[in-house]
Amino acid sequence: MNIYEKLINQETKLSLVGLGYVGMPIAVAFAKKIQVVGFDINEKKIQNYKNGYDVTNEVGDEALKNSTVEFTSDEKRLQDALFHIVAVPTPVNDDHTPDLKPVISASELLGRNLKKGSIVVYESTVYPGVTEEVCIPILEKQSGLKCGLDFKVGYSPERINPGDKVHRLETITKIVSGMDEEALDIIAKTYELVIEAGVYRAESIKVAEAAKVIENSQRDINIAFMNELSIIFSKMGIDTLSVLKAAGTKWNFLSFAPGLVGGHCIGIDPYYLTYKAEQMGYHSQVILSGRRINDDMGKYVAENAVKQLIKSDKLINKAKVGILGITFKENCPDARNSKVYDIIRELNEYDINPIVVDPVADVSDVKNFYNIKLNNIEDLKDLDLVIIATSHDAFKDLSIEQFDKMFKDKKIIVDVKGILDKTIYESNGYSYWRL
Repeated sequence: MNIYEKLINQETKLSLVGLGYVGMPIAVAFAKKIQVVGFDINEKKIQNYKNGYDVTNEVGDEALKNSTVEFTSDEKRLQDALFHIVAVPTPVNDDHTPDLKPVISASELLGRNLKKGSIVVYESTVYPGVTEEVCIPILEKQSGLKCGLDFKVGYSPERINPGDKVHRLETITKIVSGMDEEALDIIAKTYELVIEAGVYRAESIKVAEAAKVIENSQRDINIAFMNELSIIFSKMGIDTLSVLKAAGTKWNFLSFAPGLVGGHCIGIDPYYLTYKAEQMGYHSQVILSGRRINDDMGKYVAENAVKQLIKSDKLINKAKVGILGITFKENCPDARNSKVYDIIRELNEYDINPIVVDPVADVSDVKNFYNIKLNNIEDLKDLDLVIIATSHDAFKDLSIEQFDKMFKDKKIIVDVKGILDKTIYESNGYSYWRL
């Protein structure tokens, strides 16, 4: 009897190592079919999950309360499982080189508790070669077992889109890979238990690793092109979104828009690919150019906000500015690597300390990451300028009358995502600027 059969017969369990925006939804999904151990080193997070509080807002409190996942911060509980999924973050260092410490630590921890006959699947985004060249030796060293003989390994890149209620774990085709045909078959069948869209069997682990990093690199490059167009058209006095709307009438025009590129995937994954390319003697041309453009967009937005203040004859020093949104994307509480903070930091250079409002963001994370205290929407009064940095639904629902109440005299809006109707606001006396 193989591991897949043991899982469906309730004779063994599946474990999730890392219960963030990726791992927790996977654990909850699998728990509907088989027994699941959900492990994370963050005891506070585990307690929240046990209390039915979904800090990620990915599955919801109700689904969490009704889930049978055995949440734990006791690593020895991993010994109850034979199928392990590692879903820890893979950030970058300040110099944009890969920070593999989380995946290395997770491998060490799992290795200490790995049983003979297990399968380990990595979901963390890495450059091609990490699973086999970095993770497997750690698992072998910590467990005393031999890969291929005592346990097997695979890779299945996460494709969860935080905050997206349409493209969910179950509805996105899942790439799976294994070190050999037996491992691949068991991994594929196991994921098929929860992936309604089906699985795609990659021909090797390195192919699956590479597929993941190019997905987000492609999106990053396309957004960088839109951002560069925005800079060019702004100098020409042309509205970028109007141009994109016109160009979009052609059947094969790709639908992308300018914006801030942050978070733990699109703004990070390209650096994993270019790092590996550098090791192989190739210096990226296109990918790193796109990264430079996107990394500078927060500063660009702040500079244009200051220009709008100058045009309206407002004093820059001590200008009262409100910022709507600090998370890296709409309707998602995740504030990691948010480029909105780049706007704030640049405004601070002009002695402007903005009032930040975000009803969606994790308050403690914003405080810990950026030392910023979030305010309520009612606190936005007597402002000189408002920057709409994130397109939360709560901000889209604001009326022009509500915006009117935020200003003391001349009304200026910098709409990063272009969520407002430019014509309406300009006809009502607003100075309006957007990417």
